This record gives sequence, structure tokens and C-alpha cells, in this order.
Amino acid sequence: MSSALSRLFLLAASVTPALAFCGAHTHLDRRADDDGIPIATFGYAGSTSPLLWSTLDAANGLCSTGANQSPINMIEGQFQLISASDTELTIPDAPEGVLFENLGSTVEIVMKDLGGKFVLEGKEYSLLQAHFHNPSEHMDNGISLPMEMHVVFQDAETKEIAVIGVYIDLVPTPTAARSRILPRSTPSTLLETIFSSIGDIGSPGTKTTTEPLIMSELVEFLKEGSFQRYSGSLTTPPCSEGVAWSVSTEKLLLSKATYKTVRDVVGFNSRYPQNEPGTENLIALALGQATARAPVAGRRERYQ
Repeated sequence: MSSALSRLFLLAASVTPALAFCGAHTHLDRRADDDGIPIATFGYAGSTSPLLWSTLDAANGLCSTGANQSPINMIEGQFQLISASDTELTIPDAPEGVLFENLGSTVEIVMKDLGGKFVLEGKEYSLLQAHFHNPSEHMDNGISLPMEMHVVFQDAETKEIAVIGVYIDLVPTPTAARSRILPRSTPSTLLETIFSSIGDIGSPGTKTTTEPLIMSELVEFLKEGSFQRYSGSLTTPPCSEGVAWSVSTEKLLLSKATYKTVRDVVGFNSRYPQNEPGTENLIALALGQATARAPVAGRRERYQ
């Protein structure tokens, strides 16, 4: 086994789980109001890419050893389907807008003061923030969508995390005829409003305030569909497990022009699909196979 693989394995084996969430180094961490925006120390390419997250920090071991990692391919048998209308989801409107930040790893709208909540199995989670991935991290029955929004909630007492995942698809410039035939073919007003400010946060560490946001659009939209529920992990370091995922069957729409603007700021920021929940971590699996195939020192291979 190569020295790089050995280092990855040793780091992964020496850590314990830690609570955080996808979009780590964000508003889940307490900080003073005048603190600067914490920039992510992980990435999605090269030496800071998902394959090497475990080597970046000793706390990231589950990224390469965890057996319930996210994202996954959302296929039948991997989740529990529940009606979204049967859940208690509240996200108040933001008439004065919300803080919109560029964290280097994603862009995020901060909503911890709105008073939103999500109740699952009697447990109440408080709304923290929403951020975006390009392309989608979860796969919809083998299909990757252009983007995915993660709406993040946290239990105030246990610090456990619940995330609503919402796929984002693209639509062409709407026409009157298309709108009459396909009412859902028009872009989401909420998304278009959020991203109208993204030009103000083009560099990591920058922030602005969005225009007023009508969050009831999102709640009503989600309530029309179902949630695909499963227990997974953060999709960024430290990849902590026990995250209550609810992936919506409804897809928000975004105009192609707005998507291109967002893409140019966010770039590629998606973790690759993980193994089925409860099965061996893909990196651990690869390391095991690499070890099994490595020639024993001092032994000469025989070829026929």
C-alpha cells in the first residue's frame, strides 16, 4: 500500500465522530457579530478534494470510514417515503431580507433568526440556514440535477442536524404559451430573488443582504410533494453521521441565465455519491482492495 494510502487509513482510523454540518464552518459555529466570514479549508478538486478530506484534519475520519455517508443515489429501498403535508414545517418570510455569504465552499443564506422549525418524529429542529451545491449531491434515481439546495435545521438541545434537500432543475426563458400549458415551467421567484444578489458576493469572504424573501413559497411548494427520508451524514467535513435527511420529491426551477451566474460564483462543489447506507465506505473499500492486491515485499510474482 502506498504511503499516501497508508496515511489516509491511519488518520481515518484514529478519529471519533464530531457534530457539524454540510457547509461546515458556517453559522452553526458560534461567533461574534463582528467576526469575519470563516472560509472553508476543504475543497472539491486536487489535494483538498473529497477523496482526501480525511487527511486535512484528524476530525474528518468518518469521511473515509463512515458506513452511513451522504449523499446517496435516491432509489427505492434506500429511503422511507412520507407525505410532506404530514410534517410540521415553518419558515417565516423575511421582509427585510437575510444575510447572504460566500464561504468559499458554497453560498449561504443565514436564517437562524427567522424562527423557522421542522418537526420530525416529535423532535423539533430550529432553522439555521440554506446553502447550494452545483451540481446536485443526491442523485434522483441515478440522475444528477443541475443544483441542490440544503435547508439546515438543528435541535437546540442535542445539536443533532436535520436537512431538507431540494433538487433544482433548469427551465428556458418562459413564454406565455408555455406558462399556460405547464404552470410549473416558470422559475422559482424565491431562487431568482436570492440569486439576484450573488454578484455582490463573488469572492470568498464577502457578504450582502438579499432582497425581501417570501419563504412561504418554498413551504407551500414542499408540502405538495413527499419527503424521501433516511439517516445519513454531513456532505462536507467532518462528515458526521446521524443527520436526518428529507429529500423532496418536488423540484425547484431556475432560469438558465441565473444558473450560469450562480455557477460562475459557486463553481463545482458536490461530493460524489456514497455507498448504500449501512454498507462499507467506498474509500475504505478501495483501500482494502488496494491492500489485498499489493505485492508482498520480497516475493517475486510469477507470470505464465
